[in-house]
Amino acid sequence: MPSRRPAIRPAVVVSIGGSVLVTGSDDVAYLRDLSALLRECGRRGPLAVTVGGGRTAREYIGFGRALGLTEVELDEIGIDVTRVHARLLAGAVGPPTPDRVPTSVREAVHELHRASPVLLGGTEPGHTTDGVAALLAVRLRASRVVNATDVDGVYDRDPRTHPNAKRRNSLSWPEFRALVHRATTGTAGQNFLFDRLGADLLARSGIPLFIVAGRDLPNLGAAIDGGPFEGSRIGV
Repeated sequence: MPSRRPAIRPAVVVSIGGSVLVTGSDDVAYLRDLSALLRECGRRGPLAVTVGGGRTAREYIGFGRALGLTEVELDEIGIDVTRVHARLLAGAVGPPTPDRVPTSVREAVHELHRASPVLLGGTEPGHTTDGVAALLAVRLRASRVVNATDVDGVYDRDPRTHPNAKRRNSLSWPEFRALVHRATTGTAGQNFLFDRLGADLLARSGIPLFIVAGRDLPNLGAAIDGGPFEGSRIGV
């Protein structure tokens, strides 16, 4: 009998928020450990990673808004920052990760056929790197999207200002989309748990979203690999 080829794990997409990437606290150590985690997870199966702009992007967008730039121009400034962050992290991950970050979803999908992980920033005005992660997930028929952010899940209130806030460990897509649409407007530089375009795309495609604390690397790794983790599950 012919030998069976080993099953290839479905692709996983990770969206790393700029809010966890550059905080001013032990960033170099975090980037070094994060790159090692992504390198190892990328060996186990196709892994695509989007990288956000965080406070650096918001600061430049604030400058641009004060100078009268348009929303499209402000989006483009934010995209440039995300690409710098992605280039930094891709360099830390090292080969076979492409050192030139893709600038479109199509290019990222093409690169993932040759190397894993593949890292990228934003692609075009109108959506965040969360939205890019969702577009990638749909194109790749990914098993899940993992959102690594500065909180460890979805709460009934902002846990940073309400100590008694309770985490929602599981939400339906209609529940989560309602939260996102109430809290976002789509303007450049806005900071929320997940992009509204991304939430809509994942809900329509039936791809689960996991939300975890991005600086808890063992927990992030468990979510990427599909194991038990602490955080919120949407659409599961």
